Amino acid sequence: QVQLVASGGGSVQAGGSLRLSCATSGYTFGDYSMAWFRQAPGKEREGVAGIRRAGATRYTNSVKGRFTISQDNAKNNLYLQMDSLKPEDTAMYYCAAALSTLGDSTLLLENPYNYWGQGTQVTVSS
Repeated sequence: QVQLVASGGGSVQAGGSLRLSCATSGYTFGDYSMAWFRQAPGKEREGVAGIRRAGATRYTNSVKGRFTISQDNAKNNLYLQMDSLKPEDTAMYYCAAALSTLGDSTLLLENPYNYWGQGTQVTVSS
């Protein structure tokens, strides 16, 4: 059974950094696509960063240059390094795994993802 466990969230001031981790089990890590999503209060969940099997990445415009997604195939972990955090980054962050290799047009969409972690809260104060 596939399980994803997200961790690393917390409260920081604007300009600070956090590193989110997603530990996976029961999933052949690296064969498919994974991503980080976030949902702020009163807003829809949005794709933040995605990574494909070969390591290609994609980011939503608002985090480009500030967030970096990466994966450690040996440890079966997914990461999201978040730098220069802004109050608008405040949200619950979720990791997700897909059972297929996704293209650019679908890497940051919710529908293709089959498994989801429980979420970790990120709060950025001004």
